[in-house]
Amino acid sequence: MTDVLTWTVERRVQLAERAELLRKELTGIEAEVARLEAAETVFGQWAEETDGGRRRSGIVEPEPEPEPEPERERVVAAPGAGGMLVVPHRVEGRGLVVLTPEYRRIMEIVTDAAGPVMAKDVAIALGRETTPGKIEPVRGQLRKLSDRGWLRRTGSGRYLPR
Repeated sequence: MTDVLTWTVERRVQLAERAELLRKELTGIEAEVARLEAAETVFGQWAEETDGGRRRSGIVEPEPEPEPEPERERVVAAPGAGGMLVVPHRVEGRGLVVLTPEYRRIMEIVTDAAGPVMAKDVAIALGRETTPGKIEPVRGQLRKLSDRGWLRRTGSGRYLPR
């Protein structure tokens, strides 16, 4: 019972110290916000009086020549960029060449299997660990292949080639 009381007192002291540090940090942040608000006001007044840095006088300053636009960088579209599907819909006559190498490898694993395969089986064949964090991406890839018509998904969540 005394251990719980000791822990409670120590925890309260720790939290009180942390709260004090956070109060000091908040005070510093509020001071900085106030300084920035003041600077914003002063700059706004200056910009109004000088027309954004140009003195208001009877002399009209010539407009500066516009800088030439830099050449645009050529963009090469890759699967997944700009709305392109990483896994396109299956169309008769198109082979696996339209898939990325990783998806082709998954298709090979599924088609070479003796029967329906689970995501775990495919992950193992790909040389990945059997932890959920390594199997879930493979399950997503299998589902994507299934949704686009490349594979068939059984009711038990296993996958077969079309």
